[in-house]
Amino acid sequence: MRIHAASIAAFLAYAASSVSAFAPSSRRVPSRRRSVVATNGAGAVSVLRINNNGGGESATSLSSTVDSPIPELYKRRPRPPYVPGRISDPDYVRIFDTTLRDGEQSPGATLTSSEKLEIARNLAKLGVDVIEAGFPIASPDDFNAVKQIADVVGNEIFDDGYVPVIAGLSRANERDIQRAWDAVKGAARPRIHTFIATSDIHMQRKLNKTPNEVVKIAVSAVKFARGLGCDDIEFSPEDAGRSDPEFLYRILGEVIEAGATTLNIPDTTGWNMPWEFGTLIRMLRENVPGAENVVFSTHCQNDLGLATANSLAGALNGARQLECTINGIGERAGNASLEEIVMSLALKGDEQFRSGPLGSGRLYTAINPVYITSTSKMVAEYTGMKCQPHKAIVGANAFQHESGIHQDGMIKDKSTYEIMTPESIGLMRGDSQSGAGIVLGKHSGRNAVGTRLRELGYNLDTDKINAVFARFKEVAEKKKGGLDDDDLESLVSDQAGYVNEVWRVTGLQATTGLSGIPTATVKMMGPDGVERYVSATGTGPVDAVYKAIDQIMGVSVILETYSMNSVNEGIEALASTRVVIKPTINGPNDSSVMDAQTSQLREKKFSGSGSDTDIITSSARAYVSALNKLLTWQMRRMATESEVRDTTGMGGAVAVEGVAPAVVA
Repeated sequence: MRIHAASIAAFLAYAASSVSAFAPSSRRVPSRRRSVVATNGAGAVSVLRINNNGGGESATSLSSTVDSPIPELYKRRPRPPYVPGRISDPDYVRIFDTTLRDGEQSPGATLTSSEKLEIARNLAKLGVDVIEAGFPIASPDDFNAVKQIADVVGNEIFDDGYVPVIAGLSRANERDIQRAWDAVKGAARPRIHTFIATSDIHMQRKLNKTPNEVVKIAVSAVKFARGLGCDDIEFSPEDAGRSDPEFLYRILGEVIEAGATTLNIPDTTGWNMPWEFGTLIRMLRENVPGAENVVFSTHCQNDLGLATANSLAGALNGARQLECTINGIGERAGNASLEEIVMSLALKGDEQFRSGPLGSGRLYTAINPVYITSTSKMVAEYTGMKCQPHKAIVGANAFQHESGIHQDGMIKDKSTYEIMTPESIGLMRGDSQSGAGIVLGKHSGRNAVGTRLRELGYNLDTDKINAVFARFKEVAEKKKGGLDDDDLESLVSDQAGYVNEVWRVTGLQATTGLSGIPTATVKMMGPDGVERYVSATGTGPVDAVYKAIDQIMGVSVILETYSMNSVNEGIEALASTRVVIKPTINGPNDSSVMDAQTSQLREKKFSGSGSDTDIITSSARAYVSALNKLLTWQMRRMATESEVRDTTGMGGAVAVEGVAPAVVA
């Protein structure tokens, strides 16, 4: 990645003088590797196992794959050895990421298994202590995704000995807990996270249980998890922020005695003020029997916009695990934002938490913030949930300055208006930020496009770079004046939906007008390599295109959301389209899954994005992207449930009444 020496020097000088959390460690940069089996140059096999105290035992040591000097920017701070229920350094704060579980519960934020695995790997680069990989009982696909992450990411040990804990969520019943354990037990450090509601309104209206019954269920759940061989058990009293503190003292004390190692205190509805929530954490630590033997955690929702503040208030009062998500995504208004929590502790943890009850009050994490930008962009692309421009830390405007007064200050000294550098979170300004950037047009090469993408924070592999570059060339031929950064980022989002491509549009023609009937002819290439085309009419050209696509692909879905934006200004602007679909109830593409919060079945939703200078083509690409996700998900579920496989590779396509698709000879 291109980083100017001046930028590095400025960042390191600033970090050394004001942010101890950014101080480089004496260790080499962690490079990810598989922990289970490795070979040396002579072919000898070495097996590395993780102990509960965080140490390792090995027949022969595994040498680092990184021998060349690494920029100090990419080194991360050492962390205490991992032990369930205990942190040897009372100033250390564990970061628990639930993007893949609570984050995916955002409407329209469906992720494929391959997307979840990529995000999990980026979270490991980031250095989160715990990855909550999902809710395994929700569906066979969710189970497989969690298991894959546990088996792969949960066994990839970095050179500093770090490997993330992989957690699976379960309700407080044996079936859920068994399913969660089966999914995560392959990880080097597995965790079961079980929960039951404890507020009066939840116990009475939702569970229809008495407090005594709830306590019995919670204790039985923890004991069952312990009996499976799991020694890392997290318990959450759902809606703790509105629960009776005296009841919390009782139930939490009993689950500790049953074997819980982490007590997570959720402000499930985002009801608490920071001083209320901080006081709750302090009271629990002071009054729960056995509190000294567990780690207290926070899980704060953002319904009043206070999730980050409440989490930090929890840390001030003794919580040493903070649950959060990338970009703050999650149920309703979202969760506490990982990037906000991490950078708040990095910048203020050394001086603003001295009044807390534990340690010296100089709080820190082992997160490597230089991977924040790439992880944020990946989550935004795969979920289809873009950050608002003014989002703290990762928003497009977070490091942009338009006011003349601000620009003058930035020219003289960047610290006049920036409390952190964009480089510290992996956002490289690049030459274009200072007016000397190259113009990306139809004559630009792959290296120029790849370099700019890296400067924008995208760490793409060769295949993805090639896919984006091919699409870039198509658009650059049509668009005069070159493509700017927004255009390039839109193309990345466009290609994100084609990782698991089943069908693709190879031809499209649409006609419309005041007097004629909107008509579209669409030609598509299927998974069997055969081109098919269909003509259809509709209420407008996009509707006609979508009906034609439905007939060719043999699907029956409901279009829930359709939005289109101009990426930039002008008649030649690139159009960016996003759609959200869900299968028709009782139709051929049923995709019902269990909701983690309500325990009710709901239809899974799928989102897709597309970009083109032609709005009809952009719309078609977005729709096909969403349909490909649906068909890929269905094929995986069918294979998992041992149903009859589709030998044609058509992804469950069915005959549609009307004109049959014609095959192109």
